[in-house]
Amino acid sequence: MLFRQLFDPDTSTYTYLIADEETQTAVLVDTVIEQVARDLTLLQELGLSLRYCLETHVHADHITGAGLLRQHTGCTTVVPQGANVDCANEFLRDAQRLPLGKIDILAIATPGHTDSHMAYLVNDTHLLTGDALFIRGCGRTDFQSGDAGTLYDVVTQRLFQLPESTLVYPGHDYRGHTVSTIGEEKTWNPRFRDRSRTEFIQYMDQLNLPNPKKIMEAVPANEQCGQMVSSTA
Repeated sequence: MLFRQLFDPDTSTYTYLIADEETQTAVLVDTVIEQVARDLTLLQELGLSLRYCLETHVHADHITGAGLLRQHTGCTTVVPQGANVDCANEFLRDAQRLPLGKIDILAIATPGHTDSHMAYLVNDTHLLTGDALFIRGCGRTDFQSGDAGTLYDVVTQRLFQLPESTLVYPGHDYRGHTVSTIGEEKTWNPRFRDRSRTEFIQYMDQLNLPNPKKIMEAVPANEQCGQMVSSTA
């Protein structure tokens, strides 16, 4: 398996490139429209055919490059079941698997940050957590039908039940971290460690965070596969 972690410094967003080296087919997870040219160049350099653009959720802090990548490559755009994205080609439900050569991608429903968020477990070893679980943190729960209690339940009852050696690759990082493990997050993540469900809800309710800078343009654009904005890529 080829696995690459790519970064957008403006939004601190990670995009993941996963490819089956035998079939030379690839999936990009959580793309950023300003980085489409970078992603197309990397695909060409590695001799890969993009089969899927996959989203963990409808992003509020950046615009996806999925629609533009579909125009360039003919890839299939995939979003979680229940996401308000009519232009997507496919919708993944909980426990559904996405075929990519010999690579196994398992969808794990992880609502709470949004009401239709998915994490993806790749080959039972690499967990793409989107905004459900960050390294030493988690995504906010105060808009897009977020729910702190639901997020606590899915992280502690679903993600933290995976083997402790499972690698954690988040959708964002703001402190310079790139990868963690389930065991490490169970031990050191301050949002969850030694907090009951009630204490977690109280903590999240008191965050009082400002809205993401791009929320007014990003959410409607992402509900149109990123097609509401012009692109220079």
